[in-house]
Amino acid sequence: MNSEMENFETERLYLRPTNKEDADFILELMNTPKWMKFIGDRNVKSKEAAEAYIENKIWVQHKRLGFSNYTVIRKSDGVKMGSCGLYDREGLEGVDIGFAFLPQYEGQGYGFEASQKILALAFDRFGLKKVVAITDKRNVVSQSLLKKLGLIFAGEITLEGDDKKLFLFEKRNDISS
Repeated sequence: MNSEMENFETERLYLRPTNKEDADFILELMNTPKWMKFIGDRNVKSKEAAEAYIENKIWVQHKRLGFSNYTVIRKSDGVKMGSCGLYDREGLEGVDIGFAFLPQYEGQGYGFEASQKILALAFDRFGLKKVVAITDKRNVVSQSLLKKLGLIFAGEITLEGDDKKLFLFEKRNDISS
């Protein structure tokens, strides 16, 4: 139970498991133009729908694996800026790292800082052997961040039930057991 509530931090950020208190924030984030364009409409259009998404998607995985989505909070003022996490997605071999930020917090290094911490945790704390990432072919900012994190392009993939081709990136744990 303790690992479910574990918070992490970086120099400028707190990473806290997303919970129902984040419903208004998640509602806003999931309806930003970039989220809708590059990640897709998750049909979260109310606070109640955001709470249900958190409970049925995020917390179900968190309880099962000990990790999921983290709300990224700026230490200096406590503002919720984005989310970053590890996702066990249907149709992917490996756990997917993902990130999204409100537009006003993009381009300031927060995505890299949060993702770098989550990637380190994936290997060092959660014992993953490989982390993957999928991104819309048009999302060059996301692709650039993935490359900066050390993920390498591994080809194209189409997830079941979707006809859109996505770019697949991956990184294997460098440390041999």
